[in-house]
Amino acid sequence: MVESSRPNQRRVIISRVQHMDSTQYHTTLCRDCLFASRYQNQVCTQCGSERVTIHDELSQLNIAHLDCDAFYAAVEKRDDPSLRDKPLLIGGGKRGVVSTACYIARPYGPRSAMPMYKALKLCPDAVVMRPNMEKYRVASRQVRDILETATPLVEPVSVDEAYLDLSGTVRLHGRAPAITLASVARDIERQVGITVSIGLSYNKFLAKMASERDKPHGFAVIGRGDAVAYLHDQSIGAIPGVGPALANRLKVDGLFSIGDLQALTPQDLEGRYGDTGRHLARLSRGEDSRRITTSRPAKSISAERTFDRDIGDLEALLKRLWPLCEEVSARLKSKSLAGGAVTLKLKTARFRTLTRTLTLNSATQLAEILYRTTKPMLERELKRGPFRLIGIGAGTLSESAVADLPDLLNNDLDQVKGVEQAMDAVRAKFGKKAIRKGRGD
Repeated sequence: MVESSRPNQRRVIISRVQHMDSTQYHTTLCRDCLFASRYQNQVCTQCGSERVTIHDELSQLNIAHLDCDAFYAAVEKRDDPSLRDKPLLIGGGKRGVVSTACYIARPYGPRSAMPMYKALKLCPDAVVMRPNMEKYRVASRQVRDILETATPLVEPVSVDEAYLDLSGTVRLHGRAPAITLASVARDIERQVGITVSIGLSYNKFLAKMASERDKPHGFAVIGRGDAVAYLHDQSIGAIPGVGPALANRLKVDGLFSIGDLQALTPQDLEGRYGDTGRHLARLSRGEDSRRITTSRPAKSISAERTFDRDIGDLEALLKRLWPLCEEVSARLKSKSLAGGAVTLKLKTARFRTLTRTLTLNSATQLAEILYRTTKPMLERELKRGPFRLIGIGAGTLSESAVADLPDLLNNDLDQVKGVEQAMDAVRAKFGKKAIRKGRGD
């Protein structure tokens, strides 16, 4: 941040922002001192900063998307200044994949979800660190707390990004949403020690598009007046819901960019692709009616493990499977949830991912039931091994009140529940490692 060398002047600036007429029209905002002006200067006239955002609709927009810049890596660099100028990859070691590549590493080619060994070939000088999820959750909660000082309408998308609806906050804060967002970004940098990128627009789709335009530490705007023109040259794959299969189908039909969609009428697109065509027609014209919701129930709870070496032996795989069942079970119990479906995930030595799902007669939150359900799945898939990863997930979630109901086909269910409840009680008192079953690592 650029600080003013004249303290008295700085107090005047802050006062001016705080008491600014909320209906004032402004097109320029300094993200350092928060000074807003109707004059489109490339440099802030108050503090001299070049970190200014200019847009004709700046004071009229209220839907935002905020994304923490290279979140995991940023938190690690915050905590270890010796990493600040080094390429850093966060992931599961040489056999895992990249969770986050810092902005120093990215120009060399590493990216999220890339196998770590490939990333290290591209950037051999990179420092590799395993993720510390507890540390990242704490930082995420700090960011969330700051966002909620700006508006109660915060929709988390993941641990490091969220949508915000700042409609009606002008009266609350005495300033336009754009200024509030710049203040939020500054507070996150000061209090959490990381930077964020912000996209501001009039709906969720365009706010997300805007946040991708100016990274890292950015603030970009897409307004009603420039939305269609901006979207024209963007790839069809930028539209939510357009995956590789649909993108390839559209390419076969000669549709490569969003501009190609704009050239067709909504009726044409609906006639060709049904409901999907109607969806494409709306978003290609910058229309998105989705509202920001403050809570999003979990769809599944899962855990997985990547091995240091490929494993093809059943007993060795089962030893890795059991702790994952216990982890998923513990998370279900802590959230008072139960899973009505169980999924086994395997990744072969050639990086092919296999998933097998079974719907249960009764939802469960017991590790033993998760294990008994996935063990036969693993036995059936063993011939496709060896495997480099194994995972388990509980889906079709419901309240724990309907978990593990009496089942005539499972005569020992009461005994299984009793054993786990006793183990949970011991762990709650003496720690997670105080008691365990013989199976497992």
